[in-house]
Amino acid sequence: MRILLLSMPDSFEHTPTVAVRMPNGALASLAGNIDAHHSVAIADLILAQASVGRTVERLIHQLHPDIVGLSVMTFQRSTARRIISLIRSLKPDVRVVVGGYDPSLAPESWTHPDIGADFIVRGEGEITLRELLRALEGAGSLSEVGGLWFRDGDIFRRNPSRPVARVEEGGIRLPNRAARVLSGYTMLGRPVDVVETSRGCTFDCSFCSIIEMRGRNFHRFPLERVIDDIADARARGARSVFLVDDNITLDVGRFEALCRAIVAARFNDTDYIVQAMTAPIAAHGAELAPLMRRAGFRQVFLGIENVVQQDLAFLNATAKNTRRRGGRRSGNATVEAVNVLHRHGLLVVGGLIVGNPDDTKDAIAANLAFARKYIDWPYIQHPTPYPGTPMAREFRARNLIVNPRVEEYDGTTAVTRSAHLEAEEIEFMRWKAERWMKVRHIPAAFRHDPLFVLRNGRRMLAHTFRGTSWKSVLGLEPARAVFHRYRAIRAREREYVDWPDPLATGSGVAQVSIVSSAAV
Repeated sequence: MRILLLSMPDSFEHTPTVAVRMPNGALASLAGNIDAHHSVAIADLILAQASVGRTVERLIHQLHPDIVGLSVMTFQRSTARRIISLIRSLKPDVRVVVGGYDPSLAPESWTHPDIGADFIVRGEGEITLRELLRALEGAGSLSEVGGLWFRDGDIFRRNPSRPVARVEEGGIRLPNRAARVLSGYTMLGRPVDVVETSRGCTFDCSFCSIIEMRGRNFHRFPLERVIDDIADARARGARSVFLVDDNITLDVGRFEALCRAIVAARFNDTDYIVQAMTAPIAAHGAELAPLMRRAGFRQVFLGIENVVQQDLAFLNATAKNTRRRGGRRSGNATVEAVNVLHRHGLLVVGGLIVGNPDDTKDAIAANLAFARKYIDWPYIQHPTPYPGTPMAREFRARNLIVNPRVEEYDGTTAVTRSAHLEAEEIEFMRWKAERWMKVRHIPAAFRHDPLFVLRNGRRMLAHTFRGTSWKSVLGLEPARAVFHRYRAIRAREREYVDWPDPLATGSGVAQVSIVSSAAV
């Protein structure tokens, strides 16, 4: 069969395409794990934000796919529905599969007949997609494919969930990057790719979709496989690699071994970016940070979450941000983690969440002040009630969700209020402070990538300060007016596809029965 796998063009505010065009690693993994006789193509539509409709039309006409699969996050729902509708207008007989976080955690949102989805893959997709394709070829029954929901006439049949893959056992093959049909993945001008060294997390942060999707577990790919994966990414031109593990610092000893393996393979001329917890970095940074630096690590996305203890408790993130000494907790580990990374020349991307249920202006201001003082690049978000998460349940119970439009659930649009502040005030505070924090990063970016900054500095500033006018520069209009223009621009930017949403006038609630496959 001919298969086309698509990721959505919607991007986050903190990763503008002028600076970051990251591939969807899940699609390459899907492509690498289907049977070899299929023809598969991957198109990351973030590479075609200005021409999504034309790009999809061209791919459908050129590839004539039998199956189209879409990877979708919650804020990409509307875009995905439009793309499916467009595809069906071009090729009515195509079969459509949706997967990713949103279909996994809110499958009922994809069963409406007007959407046009035939199959919903929940959880990890590699084995599920492989078995789905085999069933469509007649080798097995759809009702036997774990992790699958499928349309059967006027109903959707729901199969049992699939257990998470024990990747140590070798059942997940390497990604198939050769299947990509678009190009231009970059990180500050350098060709970039993504590599996975482990899956899962054992913490239970209230905002996290990972735990809701796969449970609390942690599985490690063999290091030999990881090095082979990095080698493949490098052979295809990558000079920057983002390690996309859910929580690589759960096993610090293994992370150290990975750094040594990268050095031994002489792959340390590549720039590496990694996500990390504060507590392990604080506890092991004296040995780990210099090893990371020697292996080529340049940026660490540090999950700080919040510096106010009450908010950490709400986010259920206290444990992973607490330093332990002699088996006892000894306070927040964040400053210690930041300092040890800085001492060894590593840049800190600071992940913070402001606007929690009991936040006041002072609480938000404290986090913004911390970010201004300690971190190199702010990644400050608002609590977002993603489907299935404990955070969503609490905000709903306290009647604090003020915006049901999931296309705005992008992390930097405040869709919830606190008990003390309206959503707009929370977003305004973050937006006003964060613009100037981003400017402070330009010298560090220039030292590392001078040609990129010289060529794109104006575009980067224009993106950061969009909404600004000559009047606001001269102080002749208030910052709030600039903020409102920015929000209007951001709303227009979300319209990636000039095609009607099939549910634009509907409720989006499933209009079909959902039954267990056991009822067949």
